[in-house]
Amino acid sequence: MEIKRQHWALAAVPLTLALLAATGCESTPGARAMPGAAPSTPVARVCAKPAAGPAKAPAGAVTVDPAVVGDLAAKTKSSPPNTTFWLRPGKHRLDPDRYAQVIPKEGNRYLGAPGAVLDGQKKNQYAFGGTARNVTIRYLTVQRFVAPRDEGVVNHDSADEWVIEHATIQHNSGAGLMAGARQRVRASCLRDNGQYGMNAYKGTGRISGLVVEGNEIVGNNTDDWEQRRKGCGCTGGIKFWAVNGADVRGNWVHDNRGTGLWADTNNNDFRIEDNVLEENDGAALIYETSYNAVIRKNTIRRNNWVEARKYAEHGDNFPFATIYLSESGGEPRIRARTDKIEIYRNVLENNWSGITLWENADRFCNSPANTSSGDCTLLVKNTDRCAQPAIATAPLYADCRWKTQRVDIHGNRFVLDKSVVNCTVKCDRMAVLANYGTYPDWSPYQGERVAEAITSKQHNRWHDNVYLGPWKFVAHDPSRILNSGQWQGAPYQQDAGSTFRAGDGG
Repeated sequence: MEIKRQHWALAAVPLTLALLAATGCESTPGARAMPGAAPSTPVARVCAKPAAGPAKAPAGAVTVDPAVVGDLAAKTKSSPPNTTFWLRPGKHRLDPDRYAQVIPKEGNRYLGAPGAVLDGQKKNQYAFGGTARNVTIRYLTVQRFVAPRDEGVVNHDSADEWVIEHATIQHNSGAGLMAGARQRVRASCLRDNGQYGMNAYKGTGRISGLVVEGNEIVGNNTDDWEQRRKGCGCTGGIKFWAVNGADVRGNWVHDNRGTGLWADTNNNDFRIEDNVLEENDGAALIYETSYNAVIRKNTIRRNNWVEARKYAEHGDNFPFATIYLSESGGEPRIRARTDKIEIYRNVLENNWSGITLWENADRFCNSPANTSSGDCTLLVKNTDRCAQPAIATAPLYADCRWKTQRVDIHGNRFVLDKSVVNCTVKCDRMAVLANYGTYPDWSPYQGERVAEAITSKQHNRWHDNVYLGPWKFVAHDPSRILNSGQWQGAPYQQDAGSTFRAGDGG
């Protein structure tokens, strides 16, 4: 499941968070508040001062001794389901075998005392695994496990209905955390893991009802997998795969090497709201080959300075942006809380560019250019149906491709000061575009069909936004760079009711 980002250059406890106010979103001293501005979003500062667990064992709990190697796994094995375990202060270790791990039973609860750490010592691959449901982990630090690439340390087997609260999961290889259906991840620190903070992937079945709330997700992808496997698309703060229903709210996602939040391949029904996404090396948010989402009231600043700048310096003219929708849109036939992708009341300040809506004309079901590991859209169950001659006519002509459609971008505030971003060109763009279809030779999407559709026929609309700074706009293909008047005029007619103040951004 390694996804390459496609662009024109390719040929083919009750939750109580200690929230501190974020810094303001004005980069220009004395700048006035403008219509469409979102309120300043609080920051979940979890890692610096994690919540302390119970100093004494709760009534009926099994006490785990850090002086006894393997005590946690052994007592878990010998205790019945629905047991509460209290880990004393200190460093807890598993047996030195690489596959030694804790296999919880249904309903087990693991509570860490202040200073309780489960340490893999760079020997054990996994901390908690197995398929038991309804497992809770609170107030525990889990660190220095060495899961392989694409695998995870906590909830390794993506069991359902786990609750992870007030935990610190740090300095592990692979993903710090996997996800199962109806999982809750709250008020936790996912920090400095080798690949992902969390990999929301389930090998069999889909993940539904996922909640990610009030966490700090920082410094992940320390192993720099995009450099180790060029174009793998396998890094970031959190990666979501085929998740049907997720609420991602109130998180502080920052300083990750790569993308902050990345939903990739047949995700649906996301609400991404009230987050602070800042200073990630790549885009703040990628929503790729997925459906139906609300992205609102987020504070998004200083993202994609590293990755996009690198492409620009090598002459790539693609409009890399801080919010990147790739072959993703609203689809009323797929059940969700919305039937479009709505992006509103966000503040985007001093990122590398703004929002890009993109389709790769050569990427569709059964195409060799489809990098989604053979997956097809949620509208076609049998990928083999997407072939000539049927693919050239309705309904497969529409249903065999992921489409960037029904995207509604309104009420946002876009601020750009090029002296802050330290750029002169290519960091100032909004875009809606596709490539010229060429591949494979039996493709019914060759030529400019997809570029024309995404630009003018698929109900993608900007309106009632505020732009501060020298913004430009790209439509149809990378060569069509427009000023605000051209963008608002025929034939594009975008950003009706929007305000443009080029001199205010810096």
